[in-house]
Amino acid sequence: MTAAGPGDGAAGRDWRPAASAAVLRLRADLLARIRAWFAARGVLEVETPLLSAAGTTDPQIESFTTRYLGPGAPQGRTGYLHTSPEFPMKRLLAAGSGSIFQICRVLRQGELGPRHNPEFTLVEWYRVGADHHALMEEVQDLVSAALGGYRPLAAPERVSYREAFERRTGLDPHRASPEALEACARRHGLAADGAAGAGAAPDAEFWRDLLLSHLVAPALGRGRLTLLYDYPASQASLARVRLGDPPLAERFEAFLDGMELANGFHELADAGEQRRRFEADRHRRRARGQASVPIDTRLLAALEAGLPDCAGVALGFDRLVMTACGARRIEEVLAFPYERA
Repeated sequence: MTAAGPGDGAAGRDWRPAASAAVLRLRADLLARIRAWFAARGVLEVETPLLSAAGTTDPQIESFTTRYLGPGAPQGRTGYLHTSPEFPMKRLLAAGSGSIFQICRVLRQGELGPRHNPEFTLVEWYRVGADHHALMEEVQDLVSAALGGYRPLAAPERVSYREAFERRTGLDPHRASPEALEACARRHGLAADGAAGAGAAPDAEFWRDLLLSHLVAPALGRGRLTLLYDYPASQASLARVRLGDPPLAERFEAFLDGMELANGFHELADAGEQRRRFEADRHRRRARGQASVPIDTRLLAALEAGLPDCAGVALGFDRLVMTACGARRIEEVLAFPYERA
């Protein structure tokens, strides 16, 4: 039997890039346009670590982990590859950086599909003195500047979470019972499929998320950028909550062609509340049988020192490239997606 050579097998067939040369040039052009957009506004470009002592506690996101062995950790120490540069960027803001942006690679475990790759590129920025409404204006402007000449778009629209949900389901997402949300989901052929976690029954939060992702979101951003805002308070994540009946998260997402492009917040600055949310996330992770993740105590210390009033947003660059060239799958815009990495 002859031993296989380095060019044999699957690796010998898929060494070439998945994206065409034209798409790679388009990526480079969009990166240049985005950097020029920030430079024109005096926003500082920064870099933060890819490897951190803490991961995200969000039960919906899993971090890749690695093991460091060497000086400072003779017994070894677990490190987390960042799923977003948010936490260290907020530390910079608390230290007085002013408005900042970053274009970086991020990694998320278990995300692979037509619109997902485990490693992808984020454009993340924070504007001091802005709220989420002001940042929605910037997202509209940046997307228009990036796609100009590549993709004609109608005027952007802003729609509240409630309005978009009622259009597609006939239900008020803030007041509908879990039973009503479940019945609506099942009428549209959507089932739980055990996604609530081991030993946990699907609740209103689960059914809202399912209906949003499979029924509401696909209808958004058709021929225009749609900004969805005023999310349920339970989905605030790292956003402020505006008191009222009902209380609402000062959060938005941007959609184009039924695909989420960006997720932004009027940033929470209360260290005590942020710690409570982290602990609530950890409790949900335990209930679902997920791995425990250490809280980022350095972020909490930065919030205690004082985060300036600001808004921040993360925009998926690869998805922006998809919309610019009409790609249907994310691997079409990546040089070497997961299967070829």
